[in-house]
Amino acid sequence: MKLDLPATRGARLIVALVVTLALAAGLATTGARAQANYPDRPVRVILPFGPGGVADVTARLVAEALSRKLGQNFVIENQPGAGGIAAARAALTGPADGYTLTLLTNGTAISVPLFSHLPFDPLKLFIPISTIGSFQCFFMVDASAPWRTLGDFLKAAREKPGTVNVGTVTVGSTENLTAELFKSVAAVDVVLVPFRTSPDVVVALLRNDIQMDIDFYAALKPTLDGGKGRILAASGPQRAPELPDVATAQEAGVANFDVTAWNGLYAPAGTPDAVIEKLNKALHDVLADPDLKQRALALGIDTKASTPAELDARMRADIAKWGRVIAQAGIPKQ
Repeated sequence: MKLDLPATRGARLIVALVVTLALAAGLATTGARAQANYPDRPVRVILPFGPGGVADVTARLVAEALSRKLGQNFVIENQPGAGGIAAARAALTGPADGYTLTLLTNGTAISVPLFSHLPFDPLKLFIPISTIGSFQCFFMVDASAPWRTLGDFLKAAREKPGTVNVGTVTVGSTENLTAELFKSVAAVDVVLVPFRTSPDVVVALLRNDIQMDIDFYAALKPTLDGGKGRILAASGPQRAPELPDVATAQEAGVANFDVTAWNGLYAPAGTPDAVIEKLNKALHDVLADPDLKQRALALGIDTKASTPAELDARMRADIAKWGRVIAQAGIPKQ
């Protein structure tokens, strides 16, 4: 019996090992099969914005296109809140299986240096999938204003330092920081006046309480369509496709000025690579669709997909860039 025990134990160990390997292989096969069939049920897409805004409408256009492409509903859930905190928390509550996604934006990049303690790290807790689109800020004056170009405006502002007012929405917003960056890069002494909403800024412009409004195209479009406003320049490095006749700030002589806002689709960290790759490929397909591109462009959004690495680099670069702007402007942390 003493000679049989080791053999018996060895046999048991071998059997246990075989069973373990078989179970592992079965689980791996099941997991691979599940990823290959992804998505096989509806996918949540959580937005850090309320319904009806440009980001919401754009996300819904893309969600509809993904639903048709991948055969499952991509359902938009709105979780507005400062710094995108509520949306990030909601996106991180479930398993990292590709069935809960979220939208992160250049606003997320701003929040990292703007908040003294942002309760989530977008670089560690989320994986980039692809950009959805990009959009620029525009410099609008009243249609009756004497300036025909941004150069004209800068000349007038420099002749009377501290007397020209530039309006934007809330301090710390992309629009407000665009104005801060413009003031710094152009080396011009203008007074920045923050307002609660975009319509409030337009009203102030038409009353001549401010002499320029810096905002996104969708917010300015009704004023432009009504013939009450005039765009002097765009904030990006290239002319905006929705307003190709409008010069960029760089063309107007503000060297190295570049503000391009963006939004992108992200998944919680740990989401399988196969899922990320499938979503990235699908986004490249749907965002190239001419009809979707035209519908988004009417809102001022230039839809275009990216690689995950490109989106990650963009987020990191914007965190650093806006951190410098916030520090130079002396904007207190929230």
